[in-house]
Amino acid sequence: MTPRQPVLVFEDHHESVALAPLTDLRASFLVRIGAFSGLERLQLDDRVRVAGVLVASSHAELTREQCRLPVNEPPTDVPGVLLVNGRCPLLPEAALHLKRGEAIIEGSSAHLIAAHVAPEDIRPTLDAHHPASTRVHDGRVLISRPWHVRSFRDECLSHDLHHLARAIAGVGTRLPAPAIAIGDRPVVIAHTATVLPGVVLDAEHGAIVVDDSATIRPGAVLIGPCYVGPHSTVLERATIRPGTSIGPWCKVNGEVGGTTFQGFANKAHDGYLGDSWVGEWVNLGAGTTNSNLLNTYSETIACVTPNGRHERTGEQFLGAVIGDHVKTAICSRIMTASVLGTGGMYATTAAISGTTRSFVWATDEGSRTYRADKFLDVMQSAMARRKVTPSAAYVARVRSLLDAG
Repeated sequence: MTPRQPVLVFEDHHESVALAPLTDLRASFLVRIGAFSGLERLQLDDRVRVAGVLVASSHAELTREQCRLPVNEPPTDVPGVLLVNGRCPLLPEAALHLKRGEAIIEGSSAHLIAAHVAPEDIRPTLDAHHPASTRVHDGRVLISRPWHVRSFRDECLSHDLHHLARAIAGVGTRLPAPAIAIGDRPVVIAHTATVLPGVVLDAEHGAIVVDDSATIRPGAVLIGPCYVGPHSTVLERATIRPGTSIGPWCKVNGEVGGTTFQGFANKAHDGYLGDSWVGEWVNLGAGTTNSNLLNTYSETIACVTPNGRHERTGEQFLGAVIGDHVKTAICSRIMTASVLGTGGMYATTAAISGTTRSFVWATDEGSRTYRADKFLDVMQSAMARRKVTPSAAYVARVRSLLDAG
């Protein structure tokens, strides 16, 4: 058997890259796009072995807890290591065939995608001294804006469903008798999952995977391609449309299409959510609905910061990027291409629009900053409902964001 190639996943810190709120509470390689994060895809590839990760000191302790790998400890006992940019959700096949001293950069940005180097050359390579033999990869392969989760969604989900269909099917699955299956694409139900009577699984145009201990309640409709992660619940009469990935421990209802849930989020009531990304510990009040298409049918425009310049996103359909711990009141409306900063609380009759700052407390009386002590109390209460206690590293990282806000 060929030895697996050691991989070191690194975070780069180019000034031109702006990924908040996606990366406020996680490294870029832990952002879920499709069913998996970039790190999980590498760990599931039997050709490589992830030997560790390199992150900023502000994320080090939290990353050590989240991925349980050596952090900021480059391997020294190997002849060569493949450096992989953490902003690469799906590694190009060519990267796995690099020889020592070779690298691939992204053509549009000239940022390093991957390089095969000796241990002593790790730091010089990351300091932008690329190996002598460097090739250019056409097209975008690195995320550098929050809305790129939408740009890479379909390719990542297709890759992930193919892997999951083979992996779960290998341990034995059976379509429950009361469910109605349509289409000839794979429908894979983990043996620990529960699919209740009246569920419709429409696999005419894409695979459907329901992972370990997930529950699909009566009357729900799942339309592939889509993924329901471990311990998540799709509630009664929900419609899960193509392109949706639901991470672990979520509750989802209403009409949801083309949306990725990082995990531990609640959308337990009616309302439409389309072409969006939802962070952890988000709670969307009953009737919360977003727009994912301009009335002009034109390309969407967004900002990376609340008062930043407008940028073309390259996407016609783009809903909202909703940061971790965001809460919305009942019947909230979120406009096209909005980016909601971490920890915001929205209870306004006016629609939420544009890019908002972190820890905003928004009501019809105006906007102010969420009190730090109050936010931490609410955060801990919300996490306790899932029997999760935030670690000291997690609280410290949140406090640093509150102080910076």
